[in-house]
Amino acid sequence: MHKTVSSGILLTSFAYFLFSVQDASVKWLVVALPVWQILFVRSVTIFSLCFAFGGRPILRAARHSPVLKPLFLRNLLLLAAWLSYYTAARDLGLAELTTLYYASPIVMTILSVPILGEKVPGYRWLAVATGFVGVVVACGVAAGGIELSLPVYLALQAAIFWAIATVLLRKTALQERTRVQMTISSGLFVFYTALVVPFVWQPISAVDVLLMAGTGVLAGIGQFALFEGMRRAPVSVLAPFEYTSLVWAFALGYLIWSDVPGANVFVGAALIFSAGLIIVATERLRGRSPAGA
Repeated sequence: MHKTVSSGILLTSFAYFLFSVQDASVKWLVVALPVWQILFVRSVTIFSLCFAFGGRPILRAARHSPVLKPLFLRNLLLLAAWLSYYTAARDLGLAELTTLYYASPIVMTILSVPILGEKVPGYRWLAVATGFVGVVVACGVAAGGIELSLPVYLALQAAIFWAIATVLLRKTALQERTRVQMTISSGLFVFYTALVVPFVWQPISAVDVLLMAGTGVLAGIGQFALFEGMRRAPVSVLAPFEYTSLVWAFALGYLIWSDVPGANVFVGAALIFSAGLIIVATERLRGRSPAGA
């Protein structure tokens, strides 16, 4: 397996771990604060970090970047995905919400063919399918057990928007430096959320500010790792590793809210782990073969 692909897998897996921690933080905050307000402070934090490390040159590079327009569309999709996801979370249980949302790696793999022109071998499809089965088992959702409703539609919509945004990220990641993309993305999110946040803003304590800023730091590091990962490996390779965040989600649920996972969670986690092994082992074998080389 090429070193670039290996590092892409490691960076992407690390990013999804950080995003899981971020989601746990948002779940903690969203009980008392509007999602728009949380996203605004989070985006300001990321933008401030980008400016602190890049200064005025990073702002000039962002203004003249060739990926400015594509990122404008991508961030609109991300905003729609997050709003859909957190709105659905009010009415759906964790098992239902997670199962529906984790349709996104399948959508990513499908879209990587027409949008990016990737050739997806059978073993990558097998890895995606194995990971999704693992999610269904871990969540304990029986087939046909989810009734069609507005929250279900919103969760599926979030999965599709996230998948399209991730595929677009692979396309822009090859055209621009990671820090410039992060500056553009966070700046656009500050703009989007600033249009709404004055109407929903609620008084916050210093602790809330620190928590939201901490969420921004986690998200910023996660974004950097995800952007770099997407630069180094195809989407169809990385898609199954998004399932690893389910394992982190259950682990954090146990540590923070004392949610005890059932036996099905461990079986599902084993399947998710197997999905990653399929990719890692097959890519390594391909790298050693004359064709892979």
